[in-house]
Amino acid sequence: MSAEPIQEFFSIGEVCDLTELKPHVLRYWESQFRFLNPAKNRSGNRVYQRKEIELVLLVKHLLYTEKFTLDGARQKVEEHRRAGGLRGAARGALDAQVVESLERELHEILAILDGRPRGAS
Repeated sequence: MSAEPIQEFFSIGEVCDLTELKPHVLRYWESQFRFLNPAKNRSGNRVYQRKEIELVLLVKHLLYTEKFTLDGARQKVEEHRRAGGLRGAARGALDAQVVESLERELHEILAILDGRPRGAS
């Protein structure tokens, strides 16, 4: 039995699906965070690697959950980088994203089981 190959590169659409962000938000963040600099393929389309998706999730966590400003988020990422903990912080943001997704899905399942319409709490 062979394992499925691990996807190494992702389109902006796939990243939007994974991170629950709009394409214009990702493009704006690229202009604001120099470390978010996906390569472009021969067609000129953005191609993200896993580590960049983790960084996007870290930025999302800093801005949306911890309520940092853009400048504050840049400084926090730089602190993590200088301390050698950027990868760990990015992974932590990924873990937080997974937990939030699971909580949303569980609430939807409970609503269905209780006979409430989807999205109602």
